[in-house]
Amino acid sequence: MQLYPAIDLKNGQCVRLKQGAFKEITVYSDKPEEIAVKWQSKGASYLHLVDLDGALAGHSVNEAVIKKIVDTVSIPIEIGGGLRSEEAIEAMLALGIARVIIGTKAAEHPEFIRDMVNKFGQERLVAGIDAKNGMVAVEGWEKFSDVSASELVNQMKEYGIRHVVYTDIARDGMLSGPNVEYTKKLTEETGLDIIASGGMSSMEDLRELYNAGIHGAIIGKALYENRIDLKEAIDAFEREDHQGRKSGWSAKN
Repeated sequence: MQLYPAIDLKNGQCVRLKQGAFKEITVYSDKPEEIAVKWQSKGASYLHLVDLDGALAGHSVNEAVIKKIVDTVSIPIEIGGGLRSEEAIEAMLALGIARVIIGTKAAEHPEFIRDMVNKFGQERLVAGIDAKNGMVAVEGWEKFSDVSASELVNQMKEYGIRHVVYTDIARDGMLSGPNVEYTKKLTEETGLDIIASGGMSSMEDLRELYNAGIHGAIIGKALYENRIDLKEAIDAFEREDHQGRKSGWSAKN
């Protein structure tokens, strides 16, 4: 199972929100590139960035900081937040970003995803599907669409998407545990690489996702509040998985 330490950017700082609410903000560092180096030093093989300002503005806002992170670490990075045009995708890829996450545009204009997959390839694009009570949210989670997460994931598959970040907004930043059941449902329905996001709080949460056959997990607040040790998590769920063995970690440990 691929683990993705999360770095959420706002005003050039590394922050975390609760349920996407911009008034519920905690600043963890004013040098996000140092956080990126920290996660890489603990064994991270992929980073997950979110441009929170970009998600609201509809275009990239923290480009200078993103570039600094890319230049500071050697591991691949995926990023989401306000990327709603071909030019925005090209700009991120030009900075050295490995994968671009498209959220609002995927929900409101799914055919855009089809065109971008055709242009850039399925390995460079990720559909970001954020939902609450099963319904997709857009524009920095400020609005809800009339499309269900399940419907949108299936449409993304039809348009050539292989990777999907599924975020349960109600759990995001709450340390309440991921929505394992729904994430598993999406994985089994589509056969896509579904990456769970929102609510990760413990090694036990990761074990449940691992045992459910989930492809990946994004870890945010639990890392910053020392509820999950990244090196331990990678050793238990990522490295052993790559070697074709079942995780030996259990709640008894």
